[in-house]
Amino acid sequence: MTARTTAAQRSATVAAYALVGVGALLMLAPFYVMFVFATQLRADIFSLPPPLWFGSGTLENLRILTTKLPFWRNLGWSLYVALASTALTLLFCSMGGYAFARFEFKGKQGLFMLVMGTMMLPTFMKMIPSFMIMDALGWIDQPHALFIPGAASAFGIFLMRQFIAASVPMDLIEAARLDGCGELGIWWRIVLPLTRPALGTLGLVTFIASWNNFVDPLIVMRSPEMYTLPLALRNLQSPLDTQWGALMLGSAIATVPLLVLFALSSRQLIAGLTAGAVK
Repeated sequence: MTARTTAAQRSATVAAYALVGVGALLMLAPFYVMFVFATQLRADIFSLPPPLWFGSGTLENLRILTTKLPFWRNLGWSLYVALASTALTLLFCSMGGYAFARFEFKGKQGLFMLVMGTMMLPTFMKMIPSFMIMDALGWIDQPHALFIPGAASAFGIFLMRQFIAASVPMDLIEAARLDGCGELGIWWRIVLPLTRPALGTLGLVTFIASWNNFVDPLIVMRSPEMYTLPLALRNLQSPLDTQWGALMLGSAIATVPLLVLFALSSRQLIAGLTAGAVK
């Protein structure tokens, strides 16, 4: 390897790192601005030039936030809905993925294609039917309307099916059946332990999606006390008197758990999404 080749490789490496660094700064800039504005009062936010460092208005913004909203209750409902949605999705999608991966039954391929086809439907097409069904069931303004209907997601079933097909040997399942283990026992004792990476990925994706969900609470929730956090924060906005500092503080509080969760599990998220792609 010549000196010229080595210098060219170093230059390419430096350029690649510089490009990635610039992209990272552009992606982190909105978060930085949000956290800075969360510590500023409304008048300071609209001053010229705008503040670029943290201020002393956090307590006042928190007072406004908790006065205008049942903020902690909304935060609690968001946590409850996200955890319940994650638990039910892991339960039903792991069962569905196991059935599609290791069972043979009439109409299996057609049913699987039907499940996959639901992923192509745009969100707005389900708004009116969802409201009519929730209203008929008497689930309007009830938190279980936010996590029961979407418990068996097509994405979750697809992810678990691909991972089980690639990572759970059929010989192991047949051996368990010969030993007298039932299907629920095989699912609990063999399938779930071997699919922990996919379960972790699916749980993380589901939790984030449920935590950020705005449309479904908008459809079925009526009482401000029952709002999840994204819908509650939307109520802070008004044409004349939006308290942007309080709104930014609420958004920052809602964002912190997701940032921590993603930072701790980003590697597992990528590994789980790519697992099963290649046998």
